[in-house]
Amino acid sequence: MRDLDDDALPLEEAIARLADADPAVRQLAVLSLGELCEPAALGPLIAALSDPDPTVRRVAVGALEELGDPRAVGPLVGVLGDPAPAVRAAARTALREFRTPESVEPLVAGLAHPDATVRAAAVFALRERTDPRAVQPLRHALGDPDPDVRREAVTALGYLRERGAIADLIGAARDADASVRRLALGALSFFAEASLLEVFLAALADSDWQVRQEAAIVLGRAGDRAAAATLVAALDDPYWQVVKEALVALGKVRATSPAPVLKLLGHSYSEIRKVAAVTLGAMGALEAVDGLTALAEDDDIEVRKAASRALDEIALSGRAAR
Repeated sequence: MRDLDDDALPLEEAIARLADADPAVRQLAVLSLGELCEPAALGPLIAALSDPDPTVRRVAVGALEELGDPRAVGPLVGVLGDPAPAVRAAARTALREFRTPESVEPLVAGLAHPDATVRAAAVFALRERTDPRAVQPLRHALGDPDPDVRREAVTALGYLRERGAIADLIGAARDADASVRRLALGALSFFAEASLLEVFLAALADSDWQVRQEAAIVLGRAGDRAAAATLVAALDDPYWQVVKEALVALGKVRATSPAPVLKLLGHSYSEIRKVAAVTLGAMGALEAVDGLTALAEDDDIEVRKAASRALDEIALSGRAAR
């Protein structure tokens, strides 16, 4: 290997060294071009994205990010399909920094790329833009054949709070892929539309437990008393994660008898006993005093703490009602 200088190379020398047989020399040349931030470095750096050495390609991505020229966006989109994971990750990160209007068109073009990895990363980058030109392509991406792309599209539309996409996101809540359905529920919850309640309630009967869990979380966030009966039914879910979130939601809704929650103070799983105690405290349920008092002997200290706090909440709510 040749001895390399610590300082950045002059522009002409750096460009010349990009043809060197030694990848370490080419890497130094790319680093120098990035530090110089000269407009004339754009073309050579774009060419370095095709270097046979993955480290050189990764460094070239970083140099183009530093250069900040929007003309680099299209080439960087192409790098999203690079065979080296480190290069793909660098390109994905770099593209988020190009927020100029000129960056939208090449990113949208990336949604038609044959590689699903590229399409998904292009969607990811588009969510950082508030440009209206991105909205329709993102809505179209909800129909992509690859679930990774659909997941990114759902997240992007929720992130952008795009009200025009509500109907599309409702459709995504019925997607064949469970993770898409789950993310769609979270995205829809940002819109605070009363008409979406039925979508969330229906999701509590989804075949996938993580979708049901998300539905319970969203219903708790909405705080609609009309969800109480369905949330109570969810307390019989075979997955404790769903039961836990249904309990949390019922504590926020506060529109049901405490009786179904009281039963869970004796649940075999300590996390459920703890959350049931918290929920009964939030409800101010006087009927729960005996059951919560009994939890003072529980094996789990977190359950005992939750029961004690719940008793305090119930006492406070009782005094406030007088």
